[in-house]
Amino acid sequence: MMSRVKQAVAAAVLAAAWGGSAAAGCGGAPDACKVDGGEYHIVMPDPAVAPGPVPVVMFLHGYGGSGRSVLRNQDMVEGLTQRGYAVIAPEGRRRDGSGPQSWGFGPFDAGRDEGAFFAAVLADAAKQFGTSKAQTVLAGFSAGAFMVHYLACRDPEAFAAYAPVSGAFWRPQPEGCSGPVRLLQVHGWRDEVVPLEGRILGGGRFEQGDVFAALELWRDANSCSSHAPDRAWSANGLMRRRWDCGPEADIGLVLFDGGHRVPKGWAGLMADWFETRPALR
Repeated sequence: MMSRVKQAVAAAVLAAAWGGSAAAGCGGAPDACKVDGGEYHIVMPDPAVAPGPVPVVMFLHGYGGSGRSVLRNQDMVEGLTQRGYAVIAPEGRRRDGSGPQSWGFGPFDAGRDEGAFFAAVLADAAKQFGTSKAQTVLAGFSAGAFMVHYLACRDPEAFAAYAPVSGAFWRPQPEGCSGPVRLLQVHGWRDEVVPLEGRILGGGRFEQGDVFAALELWRDANSCSSHAPDRAWSANGLMRRRWDCGPEADIGLVLFDGGHRVPKGWAGLMADWFETRPALR
């Protein structure tokens, strides 16, 4: 891992090169970082904001998107880096080698081992940029959110927490998940691309799952004693629920009045949730 001095120098170079705005690339280099299985982009916070091992939000793009496009979401990227998080944006793989970029999950799980790829990205970022190996969040939008759910289900300890936006499981959803997780589900009330109840695609060949059915699966995985939330409230135009089922078994649901998008202010919302550990029972 880099020394503290090297970390500070690297971050200062990045800040000067970007002029305060996010840019795709690998540190000060314009091209993406390369690891076994793929590529990723990274934006580091000011070292004065995050002087130690820097916590990570790895954000997965939607279907047809890219890691570069993730970093164009200035509200999200600056919202996270100003809180001291590094933002890592991996590149998905092309369907059938030439199609739009996406991720391997559920009915589309073929080709690259996404879990191994994400682990390689985390290890490389820690080595090159001094990012934390423990304080890590896997987040994603749409197809990226589906990927978040499936990885959390299969390997809950791969990341410290999971934060999907506008996506859950596909039908048939898994019968069970491997263990408890901390997971924050954010979804637009008026989402018509990935409706809360799911929808059928491909002439009946594929079916997006129901978000509430996914949350029931997570309550079972977290050994929650009740399906009813421990707290339900509304604030700042958001409808929220939270299930506190243990120190590492925390589920949050946030519904916003909007469609298929990452809502403005998501970065602060997610960071507040991640940094507020559920009460010990």
